[in-house]
Amino acid sequence: MTIRVLIADDHKLFRQGMISLMRTREDLVEVVGEAETGADAIRLAEHFQPDVILMDIYMPQGDGLRAAREIRERFPKIAVVMLTS
Repeated sequence: MTIRVLIADDHKLFRQGMISLMRTREDLVEVVGEAETGADAIRLAEHFQPDVILMDIYMPQGDGLRAAREIRERFPKIAVVMLTS
């Protein structure tokens, strides 16, 4: 069984680095999508229904906290892990 992950961060280089890291363990993790904004994270959570979302706190168009709150209300089975620098 693989863990389906959505990565939400407004920094493309960070998203690409996380995706590259997770691809080293494709037997455990499948990256189903990447979001650049809070609004994208909500939309992609609905579309892909990942197991886990790695979410940055500070993003445009609805910060990560607001997006995480809405995702947890609408999709309670999706786990959200907050990341920030």
